[in-house]
Amino acid sequence: MALATFYLLDDTHTDPQRCMVEKAGQLSALFSQQGMKVYISANDKSQAESVDEYLWQQSPDNFVAHNLVGEGPRGGAQVEIGWAGVRHTGHRNVLINLSEEAAIFAPSFAQVVDFVPCDETLKQQARERYKIYRMAGRQMRTLAIDDMS
Repeated sequence: MALATFYLLDDTHTDPQRCMVEKAGQLSALFSQQGMKVYISANDKSQAESVDEYLWQQSPDNFVAHNLVGEGPRGGAQVEIGWAGVRHTGHRNVLINLSEEAAIFAPSFAQVVDFVPCDETLKQQARERYKIYRMAGRQMRTLAIDDMS
């Protein structure tokens, strides 16, 4: 069964956007080590570039092969980073959604990762994404942002 995992941010995270970018980077490394191909869907190109920069700043021992959509090898690297209006290349196992909207292409992924910020407006948008994934028949799971799985 397809899985959707939501990570809950709490009030201790002073920069929730940075926290989500870092968690997306950590999870993409974990999934790629397991041989999975990952697509990170950013809210916009600027956020996608932040994820790209975060991944480049990791130590060589923790390097994750990645690229922004339109760059890199044909078919994309192990981890591909995009934003609204661009399309990932090829089959991917995991979608890490940083966007405020549910990805309309999410059904093509075996696993979806999403985030719930503390801001009430963003929290409500996350609830709507949660409902969409649940109605699509995904097994739902919720974890604190600091939990690694």
